[in-house]
Order: sequence, then C-alpha cells, then structure tokens
Amino acid sequence: MVEPVLEIRDLRKNFGALKVTDGVNLDLRPGEIHALIGPNGAGKSTLIHQISGSIRQDSGTIRFLGQDMAGLGMAARASLGLGRSFQISSLAPEFSALRNVMLAVQARQGPSFRFFRPVMADKSLTDPAMAMLERVGLAARSNLPAAELSHGERRQLEIAIALALGSKAFLFDEPMAGMGPEGSRSLTKFLGGLRREAPILLVEHDMDAVFALADRISVLVYGRIIASGKVDDIRNDPEVRRAYLGEAA
Repeated sequence: MVEPVLEIRDLRKNFGALKVTDGVNLDLRPGEIHALIGPNGAGKSTLIHQISGSIRQDSGTIRFLGQDMAGLGMAARASLGLGRSFQISSLAPEFSALRNVMLAVQARQGPSFRFFRPVMADKSLTDPAMAMLERVGLAARSNLPAAELSHGERRQLEIAIALALGSKAFLFDEPMAGMGPEGSRSLTKFLGGLRREAPILLVEHDMDAVFALADRISVLVYGRIIASGKVDDIRNDPEVRRAYLGEAA
C-alpha cells in the first residue's frame, strides 16, 4: 500500500466542554484529492487549523511525509511543504499580486544578499512569480494590489503563493467560496490538474465541485468522521444523507 503523505490518527480538540475534534482518523495519499465535507459547525476549519499548525491539538498525531508535526508551528510546517489557502484571505493587501508571490519565491530560495539589486528588477524572483501567476490565470492582474482583486482572484493568488513555496501537499479551505459559476468551473478544472503535482485535502461546500474532483470523501459531523470512501459510496450512504447531503443527493 502507498504510504500517505499526510496521516492523522485519533486527533482530539476540546474548547471547554465542546468536542470540536473527536478522535479523527484521516489520511491523504499521493496524487489524490481527499474532500472533507460536513454541515456548518462540524469542525472542518478547526481540523485544518490543527493540521496547518495554527491551533494545537489536545492529543493524537499528525504526520507529514513521515514526520511527526508535534511542536511545529505554521511556518515550520509550510517550510516542510504543507501549503495552505485560507477560508478568509491572508494576503499582504498593499502589495501587488506579483509582489505577494515574489515573497513566497524569496522564502523558498532562502536568505540571500540583494542589497544593491532592486527587488522588482530581480528576475530570479519576478520570473518564477510570474510563472505561478500565469498558471492560476492572474498574469494580467499581476500589478494590481491584492486589496483590489476580486474575492475569487484573491483565492487564485493564495494558490499561486502555495505553488511558489513548492508545497508537497495542499490544504484548501473552501476555495470556491464567493466565486460565481464560471469562477468555480475554472478553479475546479485547475485543481483537477494540480493533484498531479501534489495531493489536496479539500474542505468545500460546493458539492458539484466535490463530486467532480474528489477521489475520496470523508464526512465530518460534530467533530467525528461518520463515513469515508469513494464518491458513490458517500452519495449512497444513508447516514450521510440524513446528516448532511439530504435526500436530494
């Protein structure tokens, strides 16, 4: 069996008496999109926060590329190749789209001495950054400040940043949120190809996108995984229908 890129075992997190993560077991395998779905308040974003390192779990293990993530913060996990886009955008709003991606390129390259070279003229930064913007369809918007991009474009920019960091797995928290039908279709197509570069753990409410993209789906309800399997298995699971999808599924 192929070793998972990301492996979560018996993860638990309480906020007071509220169990937001209740013994979660989950893994992400090479080349796949594993979708995590569930009703509002199920604990999906809290789970992503724990995987990315912005919230510490109470117990359980998170292993990435075979390494236990205990004690590692967000920056350390990102440097190991765990890329993340946020449900709420976390860009540098005053910087252009290009400059935002250049910061990621520079971080990946590591410390360097550029005292006598204007940053925006440094082709070792601008060329790879533009290549990432082209991949996500933002090349024509490269000089706009991130604050002036549409919501959907900011999500595309976050993906470009994750790509520039050389991520070995992606955590995407509702990337379709705020996008119209055309934007969702475009991003769905892009993510479908992105899995060949690195696997994706996808939290998403857009079930059309989930069913089109996912190799596997796990359903989280009140902090617990109630079902996990291939798309057709989840579509037809009676407990999932009752808890989330509804009879219309």
